[in-house]
Amino acid sequence: MSDNDNYGFDRRSVLKGASALGAFFGLGGVVTATPGRNPGPKEDEIVVGLGVSVADAEATLTPALPEQAEIVHRNETLGYVAVKLPEQASAQARENVKNRVEAVQGVEYAEDNATYEALLVPNDPMYGQQYAPQQVGCEEAWDTTLGDPGVTISIIDQGIQYDHPNLAENMDGSVSNYGYDFVDNNGDPYPVTQSENHGTHVGGIAAAGTNNGEGHAGISNCSMLSARALNSQGGGSLTDIADAIQWSGDQGADIINMSLGGGGFNNTMNNACEYAYSQGSLLIAAAGNDSGSVNYPAAYDSVMAVSAIDENENLANFSSRGPEIELAAPGVDVLSTVNWDDYQALSGTSMASPVAAGVAALAKSAHPSMSNDQLRSHLQETAVDIGLPGDHQGAGRVDAANAVSDGGGDPPESPTAVIDVSDTNPDVGDAVELDGTGSSSPNGSITEYYWNAEPGGSATGSTVTLQRDEEVDVTVSLTITDEDGQTDTDSVTVSFGGDGGGQCGAEVNTASAEGYLSGGWYGNPSDTYSYALQTSDPCHGTVTLDGPSDATFDLYLTLDGRTPTTTDYDERSYNWGADEEISVDLDGDESFGILVDRWDGEGSYTLTVEELGK
Repeated sequence: MSDNDNYGFDRRSVLKGASALGAFFGLGGVVTATPGRNPGPKEDEIVVGLGVSVADAEATLTPALPEQAEIVHRNETLGYVAVKLPEQASAQARENVKNRVEAVQGVEYAEDNATYEALLVPNDPMYGQQYAPQQVGCEEAWDTTLGDPGVTISIIDQGIQYDHPNLAENMDGSVSNYGYDFVDNNGDPYPVTQSENHGTHVGGIAAAGTNNGEGHAGISNCSMLSARALNSQGGGSLTDIADAIQWSGDQGADIINMSLGGGGFNNTMNNACEYAYSQGSLLIAAAGNDSGSVNYPAAYDSVMAVSAIDENENLANFSSRGPEIELAAPGVDVLSTVNWDDYQALSGTSMASPVAAGVAALAKSAHPSMSNDQLRSHLQETAVDIGLPGDHQGAGRVDAANAVSDGGGDPPESPTAVIDVSDTNPDVGDAVELDGTGSSSPNGSITEYYWNAEPGGSATGSTVTLQRDEEVDVTVSLTITDEDGQTDTDSVTVSFGGDGGGQCGAEVNTASAEGYLSGGWYGNPSDTYSYALQTSDPCHGTVTLDGPSDATFDLYLTLDGRTPTTTDYDERSYNWGADEEISVDLDGDESFGILVDRWDGEGSYTLTVEELGK
């Protein structure tokens, strides 16, 4: 079930002004002396470009600088000065100063005195034979982190030679023998034969020892688990692989790499992937090597599909492609470890996937508080567009340098906008009070409340009044901005009607049913229902399932009256647990078909349909 990987390639609206500045520094003169500066990074300075006549422009610049700031360096040839700010100046204060300075006549630019560092070139003797780490920006990323051993990658594959001299130091010692053998059902996932190379090669790409003076360099120095789910011929059963995915999630693996494919869609593996994702694991898989559509498990919604590119950033001719592709990574002639204590270059999307997994591990090391959802988005947002079609490269070529540095650390905290409304279904002419004072921010006070009504206009202030003299639905949004410049938006719909006429919800019909789902040979795994619309002018419907706390039930809905199944439906709600809800807008032509389906556990449930009419 592994990819056939060796294709015979040769080896190798912010407020500005004086008041904002004064709040941080006060206003006044500036000391223009140039004292000796400490060597190295100067992160408390900004650089101001003044053109070739520094002396003339400096006289204009000086009055615009805040008190306690001083010009500490000049370069007449390049036409710039360095301005030192107080150590306690916040990031927002720095931005305020740059904005103010850039408005001064004669100033060409104002920017941070950025820090540059030497790029790490690892001492691994075979590093010169590699291109994949260099192509994805590892040298720059390694200056930030080589990888945190507390970040774990589970390799679901053939067994890994965990005592390989270039792998042993990065194997996760928290698990006996560094993993589990699901093929032979024992605690030792060691390869059975020398030719069982695939898992050892894949693991060495993601997390072989880097800068350890041994062999080649892996993408990360994070920890690895070996989940042996493929036999020595490269085949593996659905249940072995599903069990390995579930086990990896239960072990707390941050990243799960699956360089395997085939079998088409099936519920068992889809459920296993969704389970591991719900446990916090980020799942990454090879797209496939048949030049066709993306293989499973890469094609599941809970899995990141990775295509293969070559050293020139062209799509590999064998790589599968399609809309499910999220990232591209080097997959042609990639050097890594093989059994026994050896090295070899192989090709396939099986090689591209662990490159992406290793980059994901580096990003997780740099941003440890990122959830798997955030990490998945972050990898896409920091990928590099290499000019291939979207179904070939997804968001682009994965990039370690961007992934560890972009965002300035962990994702910024956001404020929360909250609208309290006095009445969402007033009569025509009634005044509706909208209150935003329930909004909050972890970054300090809220500096702006901006309201927008459609149809209508806009207003500012923490509270506003809305009034209409005709029957109309008005969508009101509130956007708040906090003192750190972060924003959030909330919205609400207010329906003005005449004594309720024309409002969605003026007429309500409710129906309910109770049932019991159970497993076993003689159990009842699902129930189906039908519901015909009852109101004279239907506008909205909600189907709610309230089930036992220790079970997982799912809810499926059709809108044309046909009996739904788990593969044939119009809407579904399938969260963990047994409480589900589906809401739909209605035009009066619908008829509900409803399926309540047991995924796990058993118990009683209540099904409720609420239909709103005008």
